[in-house]
Amino acid sequence: MSIDYQTLKFEYRARAHDAAVHPVIVVGAGPVGLAAAIDLAQQGVPVVLLDDDDTLSTGSRAICFAKRTLEIFDRLGCGERFVDKGVSWHVGKVFLQDEQLYAFDLLPEEGHARPAFINLQQYYVEGYLADRAFELPNIDIRWKHKVTGVDQSAEHAVLTIETPDGVATLRAQYVIAADGSRSPMRAAMGLESRGRTFKDRFLIADVKMKAEFPTERWFWFDPPFHRNQSVLLHRQPDNVWRIDFQLGWDADPVAEKQPERVIPRVRALLGADVEFELEWVSVYTFRCQRMDTFRHGRVLFAGDSAHGVSPFGARGANSGVQDADNLAWKLKLVLDGRAHDRLLDTYASEREFAADENIRNSTRSTDFITPKSAVSRVFRDATLKLARDCEFARKLVNSGRLSVPAVLADSPLNTPDRGGDTFACAMQPGAAAADAPVRAQGASGWLLQHLRGGFTGVLFGLPGDAAALAQAVDGLALPVRPVLVVPAGHAQPVAGVDVVEDVDGLAAQRYDAQPGTFYLLRPDQHVCARTRTLDRQAIADALARASCAR
Repeated sequence: MSIDYQTLKFEYRARAHDAAVHPVIVVGAGPVGLAAAIDLAQQGVPVVLLDDDDTLSTGSRAICFAKRTLEIFDRLGCGERFVDKGVSWHVGKVFLQDEQLYAFDLLPEEGHARPAFINLQQYYVEGYLADRAFELPNIDIRWKHKVTGVDQSAEHAVLTIETPDGVATLRAQYVIAADGSRSPMRAAMGLESRGRTFKDRFLIADVKMKAEFPTERWFWFDPPFHRNQSVLLHRQPDNVWRIDFQLGWDADPVAEKQPERVIPRVRALLGADVEFELEWVSVYTFRCQRMDTFRHGRVLFAGDSAHGVSPFGARGANSGVQDADNLAWKLKLVLDGRAHDRLLDTYASEREFAADENIRNSTRSTDFITPKSAVSRVFRDATLKLARDCEFARKLVNSGRLSVPAVLADSPLNTPDRGGDTFACAMQPGAAAADAPVRAQGASGWLLQHLRGGFTGVLFGLPGDAAALAQAVDGLALPVRPVLVVPAGHAQPVAGVDVVEDVDGLAAQRYDAQPGTFYLLRPDQHVCARTRTLDRQAIADALARASCAR
């Protein structure tokens, strides 16, 4: 039986007085809060998850989920559901008026487990994550629990909570504030987000229809059906299509949501004979902003509560899930006493860097899509006309630079490449690990499936190298899971080492690996060190640096 996640309500349960100091309280059961809670719970950390509502999001809201986010969902144990339900796509097309200027491909190469993007309504995303959270016994989800106050001491944070039964308090060693762009947590602490509001408005219309449009991202500048503005078209599951119409700053956001305004706009795009019905309508204003810092003592802000960007580029929800991915393993190590509390400062610095990158790209997209001066408009229109025939101009067209994981190249957790080690690939320290097809114990699979569960040491070599790898990572200050990548046809089972075959040679190619090349990966699958030779002391030093032990 299918679940209607848009109408689903969760049960509020009254609680006895709770005097415990919980390891982690997560505030907000949206995609970011749920991802953080699941990640921590899978690592054995008990989590209390609070939400001020008892339903999932209304309307489709965030719909574009990138390959890196899908890889994180895989690690959380629910990625397959997202891909099975979502609409996979990788091709985008850009139009000027009624002419296609060019097309682009976001994943032109084979050999990746996940597509470049899927489109999936946010209520499905939240529903699938909630289903996964309910499977984990150490997540306590408390609906209708609204945070109204925050205090901190040297030992813990204290939250004041409003519930249907009155006011209560909860204590935690750490709190993750993932409570959205209007963040009550941020307000309770007297904090602000700062940034820029763009003087333009866009209408979102989710339209249910059967249409012949291909599963691609189509973006129009100055189309004949919506002159002097821009329009974006995306397909979602259940025969629902997302259409974004630029309205201009003077548009009345209340009036523009009325069916008598929306339907003529949609009909002008689709044609008079296409039958459709409106499923959800909203009007939004472009904003790019973030908090000055994402850490405030024992409270760590993540997702829209910490940063916000304009929708074009799919950088909001994807960046938020990647916040959770960055934070969970660091909290686990700190809570276990295996890393210094200052490791959490690197959550703030790394994700502030990623937020700045997203804001920069989103701002540039917005400035290109909605030029605010005559000079800007002339530049944009000239660029679009050149892009029809000139490859260089296409790189200047910005209809939304789509989400990619931040390369944390300047992170203090990275160990720089040694002087004599040179690499000709993008897998530098700070980069998210690349996937590739592999075979293990005769079964086909993917490399990232083997790079989960704490720090991982990946050695490229032959079966005879397994003993040296096992010895190099044995007894280090933190456990390191050994993975040996061997050429196709050279697999031999080795006790205590995960041996995988590089079936197409893509793993070695993507990591620029030769025999003896070693990578140390963080629990969030970001590279923190790489060497051309296996060196136990170098691994120990890199591990200490990646956990702030030195």
